[in-house]
Amino acid sequence: MHKYNLLKFFVLFTVCCLLSTFSEADTVHSRAAVVMDTSSGKLLYAKNPDLRCPPASTTKLMTAIVAIENLPLTDIVTVSKNAAQVSPHKVGFKGGDKITVEELLYAALLGSANDAAVALAEAVAGSEEKFAALMNKKAFLIGARDTQFINANGLPGPGQYITASDLSKIMNYALNYPKLKQIINTRMTEISTEKGRSIFLRNTNRLLWSEEGQVGGKTGYTRTARHCFVCASERDNDTVIVALLGSPSRRDLWRESGLLIGKGFDMLGNGEEPVIYLAKADDIPVLEKASQKKKSHTIKIKKKRLKAKKGKTYIAQKSGAKKKIILAKKKGKTKILAKYKGKNKNYRVAKKNGITRNKG
Repeated sequence: MHKYNLLKFFVLFTVCCLLSTFSEADTVHSRAAVVMDTSSGKLLYAKNPDLRCPPASTTKLMTAIVAIENLPLTDIVTVSKNAAQVSPHKVGFKGGDKITVEELLYAALLGSANDAAVALAEAVAGSEEKFAALMNKKAFLIGARDTQFINANGLPGPGQYITASDLSKIMNYALNYPKLKQIINTRMTEISTEKGRSIFLRNTNRLLWSEEGQVGGKTGYTRTARHCFVCASERDNDTVIVALLGSPSRRDLWRESGLLIGKGFDMLGNGEEPVIYLAKADDIPVLEKASQKKKSHTIKIKKKRLKAKKGKTYIAQKSGAKKKIILAKKKGKTKILAKYKGKNKNYRVAKKNGITRNKG
């Protein structure tokens, strides 16, 4: 009888734990999401971490990495007509404008400017296609081996994809560069062309105004990709990276980002085991294959099937129905609000209201 009661208790306890985990995942509506511990590079939490999704403007993070590794920040770049005429979102550079590499990086990462991204690509490699080859090579070296870029700005096209796991690795690598870390941590700034034309930039990362310890991040949006975001946050001596792909709305994107940041720090503090959640996603866009002409810069990587790894808990099969995971709301958020004063070139203060919705 005693053994029976112990067995009954164990079964009930296990079921309760599973139900708690399953109820948690329903709050994450993004197609894919991960939380990474930067010190170890391990995933603490993940939903469809290896699902290929369109990257949208999170692509510009890799663009910035390749640019900063190949160009001095003080170099002057002449914006080409091709870069100036790229599809929005852009800051409005004109063909012939001359501007430094550093200011182009601010435009690409803060303003999500497609024209700035193309200008950087052409300055490094002569063409966006050749630059994409460098992006793919760098991604492979970083360890983002289930990612492929076809352009520098993230505009949709055949053969362009990324995974949430790879996106977190790219952000983790970007944090090695103090300049990139400084740029993504900047709320607002003003850049100017060589002729003195000023352009005001406001960071598309809303969490810089609301999330204490937010290091910075990069947003992205296209109709196909939906809302995307990758960011890093610090608390005490810990840093976590959150990557989200395919969130249904901007509101969901910011809510899920805050929840997962809190979840990551809670898991680190409590020494919890990593959780990998595989869910069926019916709205995953069909990723077209690149044409034969565009395969010249592609690094072929044999994709391995996802296998259970030591220390990770696999909750459900990918083909199964959606499960739930309850994310504890982060406590003690400190809202940072300050009025904009003066005309300093680089500053981190802004009004909380009226945050511009990023279309890039």
